[in-house]
Amino acid sequence: MFDDRSPIYRQIADRIKADVLSGALKADEQVMSTNQYAAYYRINPATAAKAFQQLVDEQVLYKKRGIGMFVSTQARDMLRAQGRETFFGEVVDPMVAEARAIGIPLSEVIRRIEQHEKNGGV
Repeated sequence: MFDDRSPIYRQIADRIKADVLSGALKADEQVMSTNQYAAYYRINPATAAKAFQQLVDEQVLYKKRGIGMFVSTQARDMLRAQGRETFFGEVVDPMVAEARAIGIPLSEVIRRIEQHEKNGGV
């Protein structure tokens, strides 16, 4: 599950965010405790706690004192909005700039995307 590219706590947070985005974790659903998470993945509980705290700070999770951590009701919509912004900033905007630089009209780019959509994404 974990690789060497980024800190483990970030990978944990990203995995939980991906589960929220995919619908595997739903709004107000309880997530594993930090100790359960640490035991399951054989990591330090402090590492799991750091990931969970990051998700609380980002309002993806919320705490119910004495009960545990839960997915916030706005988490999926918030993560989708962030993903859209990232997509446009990292994919679309550079693509448009590159197309302009090599002389491809934006209408041709749009036509190509629409054709791709008609063909079922192939």
